[in-house]
Amino acid sequence: MSNSEEKWDLEIIPYTGLFDINWRELWQYRDLIFLFVRRDVVATYKQTILGPLWFFIQPMLTTLMYVTIFGNMAKISTGGSPKILFYLGGITVWNYFQECLLKTSETFIANQNLFGKVYFPRMVTPISIVISSLLKFFIQFSLFLITWLYFLFQKTPGTSPNITILLFPLYIILMSGLGFSFGILISSLTTRYRDLRFLVQFGIQLLMYATPIVYPLEIASEKYRWLLLLNPITSIVEAFRYAFTSNGNFSSYNLIYSTLFMTISLFFSIIIFNRVEKTFMDKI
Repeated sequence: MSNSEEKWDLEIIPYTGLFDINWRELWQYRDLIFLFVRRDVVATYKQTILGPLWFFIQPMLTTLMYVTIFGNMAKISTGGSPKILFYLGGITVWNYFQECLLKTSETFIANQNLFGKVYFPRMVTPISIVISSLLKFFIQFSLFLITWLYFLFQKTPGTSPNITILLFPLYIILMSGLGFSFGILISSLTTRYRDLRFLVQFGIQLLMYATPIVYPLEIASEKYRWLLLLNPITSIVEAFRYAFTSNGNFSSYNLIYSTLFMTISLFFSIIIFNRVEKTFMDKI
């Protein structure tokens, strides 16, 4: 049989255009995604004494530090909500976004040895990170939920939920989408500009202080509040707190802005990631 008549079960060819993304192939590799999810969850605290308890210890210690420094010493208002609940809510949401961003931003650098030996859709790796981070989020969210229920049954002021709690899944989608899109964009750029790796940790700390995590949006001056609202994470954090405590700033217009921001950034980040993955082994 001549070479022209040969048929292959699998043929790997480079994509030819910016929008040539094989979504069907990603679905075919779904088992690999779940293997990576298991790896990420198990490997994080493997060979540690406390193991998965660190999922609870980290937000608890951070919350206590914020209560002491920002709540008691700096006397920053929490908008009428209990200090522990206020800070724990912000930390829970922020930690999910931060983990998605930081870990996906290392996609190419951290996996270059694996990518150089075995073929699979490179998008599998950041998707698995978002899913494994989601599992950790729900573990930490359970801590927030227990704390919230305690204050709710105690009839503590500033702990009453409202109808916007039904939008909770939307808040999670927006946070994961923003973390994912920012992360793969940074990962794509670091294949050429390695300096970005050193700016990510510093930049995310600045972004946290530009987000109402340790302070409510209402204490910001009207003159500068619009700058905070340009940050798409601001409206999500405020809406999350408002859903569970009825304290905060809920705005459907701001949420629409965050949704559009996430959609557009996700669209362009995937295109750039798709373009870079074809040639990144030649650059690293």
